[in-house]
Amino acid sequence: MIPPTDSLLKYNNPVLISKTTDRKSPKARPLRACPQQPIDSCPVPPPPKSNDTDATGKENEATLDTIFPPRKWMVENQQWLQQVSSTPCTRTDVVRLEELLDTNLQQRQARETGICPVRRELYTQCFDELIRQVTINCAERGLLLLRVRDEIKMTIAAHQTLYESSVGFGMRKALQAEQGKADMEKRTADLENEIHDLKRQLNEEKAKCDVIEQRETEKRQVAEKKHTEEIQFLKRTNQQLKAQLEGIITSKK
Repeated sequence: MIPPTDSLLKYNNPVLISKTTDRKSPKARPLRACPQQPIDSCPVPPPPKSNDTDATGKENEATLDTIFPPRKWMVENQQWLQQVSSTPCTRTDVVRLEELLDTNLQQRQARETGICPVRRELYTQCFDELIRQVTINCAERGLLLLRVRDEIKMTIAAHQTLYESSVGFGMRKALQAEQGKADMEKRTADLENEIHDLKRQLNEEKAKCDVIEQRETEKRQVAEKKHTEEIQFLKRTNQQLKAQLEGIITSKK
């Protein structure tokens, strides 16, 4: 296991709980857990004077261990244990927690808006530290905050699942749209070719119609000319016959 990284949740110093060696001497003394001194200097409360206070403190510590289980890891065949700190916090600790939160947000370049896993992780650690501080003084209040934290996690997980499914749905729709777009482009090209063929046929029919109209116009002009000539011929014939008839009538008188 890899040693745990830094966290805003306050832990005690790691404790060596076991050590495995290749050679064991029969006279070797068992290695006892030796907790190291904590790095942070926090005011230690005076020992309780009543059994009820002692029992309440132990109960709160047990609740704290239940909420935040100890971390274990191996380093060079040595198993280490690190528990959450049960030291009551002060106003200075809260101010320092806020400063650490702001510092980590800047160092890890967390985004101020939008979805940011880094910002979410740091605020989760900060919330866990607040739960730890509250649980030391009141286990019931800490458990209630734990319920709130779990509910928030479930809500975020539900929104994340919804987001992932919506992204998948969007991708499927995008692929369908691309496929439909290709089909529509092919159909558009076919329709454009059909329109081109129909226009060509229309131009051919118009050309034929123009030829027929020109031919019929020429025939009509020829027929009109012939009809005009016949009328003029009949008129001349009629005048000649009329003149002959008048001459005959005059001669008889």
